[in-house]
Amino acid sequence: MKILIINGPNLNNLGSRDSTIYGSMTLSEINDYLLRFANDIGVELSFFQSNHEGGLVDFIQQNTLSSDGILINAGAITHYGLSLK
Repeated sequence: MKILIINGPNLNNLGSRDSTIYGSMTLSEINDYLLRFANDIGVELSFFQSNHEGGLVDFIQQNTLSSDGILINAGAITHYGLSLK
């Protein structure tokens, strides 16, 4: 099973923003944690992050047929990112 893990705008700045709001883990640390868990249960993960809605859409379109699922944290474009809905 292959799952796409997609992160949107500003999530690449995790770990350097206000830790009382966003926590202290970086996106890389979160991805490493997820990867260890996925390996334990036999799931393949593919990670992608973009600060641009079009980049997220392109990645999804290019990888949908080769994956079994998508987990997306669209960040700030959650409310108005109509192309991702």
